[in-house]
Amino acid sequence: MSSVFSTNFAGRNFSIKTNYVAAQADGSTLVYYGDTVVLVTAVSLKSVREGVDFLPLTVDYQEMTFAAGKFPGGFFKREGRPNEREILTSRIIDRALRPLFPKGYYSETQMVATLLSVDKENDPDVAAMIGASAALEISDIPFKGPIAGVRVGRINGELVANASAEAMKESEMSLFLVGRKVLPKTSGRAYDVELVMMEGEAKEVPEEIIVEAIQFGLEAIRPVIDLQDQMRQAVGLAKRSVEEEKPDEELIARVRQEALPGLTEGYGMPRKLERYGKLGEVRDAVVKSVGGEDAMLRKKVAAMIEQMESRILRDMILKDKKRIDGRSSTDIRPISSEVGVLPRAHGSALFNRGETQALAALTLGTSSDEQRMDYVGGEEMRSFLLHYNFPPFSVGEAKMLRSPGRREIGHGALARKALVPVLPSAEEFPYTIRIVSEILSSNGSSSMATVCGGILCLMDGGVPVKDIVAGIAMGLLKEGDEVVVLSDILGDEDHAGDMDFKVCGTEKGVTAMQMDIKIDGLTEEILRKALAQARDGRLHIIGKIRETITSPRGDISLYAPRITTVKVKEDQVRTVIGSGGKNIRQIISETGVTIDVEDDGTVRIASADAEAAARAVAMVKWLTEEAEVGKIYRGTVKKIVDFGAFVEILPGTEGLLHISQIAKERIAKVTDVLQEGDEVMVKVLEVDKSGKIRLSRKEALDAEGK
Repeated sequence: MSSVFSTNFAGRNFSIKTNYVAAQADGSTLVYYGDTVVLVTAVSLKSVREGVDFLPLTVDYQEMTFAAGKFPGGFFKREGRPNEREILTSRIIDRALRPLFPKGYYSETQMVATLLSVDKENDPDVAAMIGASAALEISDIPFKGPIAGVRVGRINGELVANASAEAMKESEMSLFLVGRKVLPKTSGRAYDVELVMMEGEAKEVPEEIIVEAIQFGLEAIRPVIDLQDQMRQAVGLAKRSVEEEKPDEELIARVRQEALPGLTEGYGMPRKLERYGKLGEVRDAVVKSVGGEDAMLRKKVAAMIEQMESRILRDMILKDKKRIDGRSSTDIRPISSEVGVLPRAHGSALFNRGETQALAALTLGTSSDEQRMDYVGGEEMRSFLLHYNFPPFSVGEAKMLRSPGRREIGHGALARKALVPVLPSAEEFPYTIRIVSEILSSNGSSSMATVCGGILCLMDGGVPVKDIVAGIAMGLLKEGDEVVVLSDILGDEDHAGDMDFKVCGTEKGVTAMQMDIKIDGLTEEILRKALAQARDGRLHIIGKIRETITSPRGDISLYAPRITTVKVKEDQVRTVIGSGGKNIRQIISETGVTIDVEDDGTVRIASADAEAAARAVAMVKWLTEEAEVGKIYRGTVKKIVDFGAFVEILPGTEGLLHISQIAKERIAKVTDVLQEGDEVMVKVLEVDKSGKIRLSRKEALDAEGK
């Protein structure tokens, strides 16, 4: 029998229906937020594949086009590969859920969130996130929830939760955060809500406002956390037991004895490949020595060594107060950068931070190069593209090159958000902009290197950006009351640490953030410290960028298209295009330029050849020129009548040349002087209110002295 649970969430009704559909899933919820409806299912196999010692979790968010009453595009007219929005939403749900499954739970688990109806007012991301938590809460799948998501904006100085998409256009930030119910640390409250995951963008917002927005969002999700508690108590199933394997102290001692000296030596090597080489040697030798030919034992030994590596690294930082490369917790790795490294790219930069290296290349195009993003909520034309590539050689591996995965798309999206606030307006810089970031070497923070390389190549390409943006990845190690916040983390520190917090921004404030947390206990105090430390690091990096290039170049590349904008009247757009595109094809054929014509009369002409662009501009102006009284034109006789001739003086513009104005002397017939098709010089005598034009050949002859 189905049950419905409802609450007020951010001023609107929020309902979850259970035991209504998808009965064979371990947990299923149908979430209603206004007319936005999302089905979320959770299935976890009862068995564990042999040899699996990790959680095989898959999260898929999919948008059905019927949700908005639309047909899918393409030849087959059915939903196909996921679009960018679906991939990014899948990622945020995955990142929030993954740390909350108990240690030792290795059953293959799949979450599927399907958007069934969308009203363009209520965020399906929010509904999907809460639905995923609720489906796990009422199932027998072990899960340390409940959690809930909310989107926080700031409009006219006021923080708002889950505002409509239209309202969010006026917001100075869009912050999606997920909070989790935990035991209270202070008296007077039934429970506290702690941050689990965060992702967002902002228009150079100060850190203090970011903290306020996070606290506001965590308080806003209490109603839906309470709702999930009610659901679990009413219809929730008993959770499966998770048996954590008891540690084999004798085996641990043996592995420790054989591995510790070599691992300690390895972590004394500051260079990544040397360190990884040494650690690999130790791992292989101990696995072979202790595990022998027993495959399961070998896996167990390898897992123990991995835990030892993490312990060694954490002790180095927490107890010995030193990092692998000798830095303090606030130090930034050595930074260097160059611009103009690719002669034919429209802008380029090579950014180095420690052993992480990003090559960023800029391409400028016209509006015809814009990317069309077709979502169920509507269409978006994107004039700024940022693509992030992570080839295997960047980490010393040899693998097949594949199309971009979720990680690449996620990192590219974060870097794009970071740079958008400083880009010029379309009126100021009418180009489509594409940045490609190739990670050539990676040891942590490659997405933040992409942000830094991106701003460098924009400035090198002459894009008039408003300010310099930099990004930094922060880490955290917390054990008891001991807390260390790390600036500019290495890959090892990310793996062994408790938090990955990426912060991007200018000197004025934050432009983008992404945070993943692996532990409980991220207090407001720690958050403030991390943001303050990130700001200090960001300002240091901005200073280093300025040592390479202080401001955008005064002009774009010689190889980039020059865009000239011509404005014509809206009713002249058809004239510019011509019948069947005849006129615009002729201009392109004769000049080789690229032309984009918009409905409002904006004509953009692009060419790397300034002379060709000037010719195209002249042709457009000629096509749209209006008759000017007193001006002489070379016209073509289009039609002869008894009382005169109709002469085309401009494309599509004809005037009447009366028989009395054809010659200085009196003539009996028009055909005595003119024939259809003749070219003739005429002067405009009058343009009346209705647009009729009166011409004179006689006065044109006088003006020429004939």
